[in-house]
Amino acid sequence: MTDRIPEIPLVPNPQTADAKRAVGFEWSELKAGYRHQLGGEPDWVQDPDVPTCKSSGEVMTFYGQFDSIGDDYILADVGLIYVFVCFGCFTTEAVLQSS
Repeated sequence: MTDRIPEIPLVPNPQTADAKRAVGFEWSELKAGYRHQLGGEPDWVQDPDVPTCKSSGEVMTFYGQFDSIGDDYILADVGLIYVFVCFGCFTTEAVLQSS
């Protein structure tokens, strides 16, 4: 069983003109839109909310997080989606938080 995945930052690299226009915020803080990562520790914007696997009863492993992309693809109030996995049964669960 894997308790923690090493942190691997994910850097947005839009490939098309439409994708380049989609990235970024007019009024948000500078780091918003760049908090994507695999592994490591969640960058919680609210209190920690680590799920427990409904099948095994084990606390799930943080797999990664995805930030809001830009003004047109904002998650609530510049929120993040946190993805968790149970390595015993490969069940996944996502948590959405916003500030």
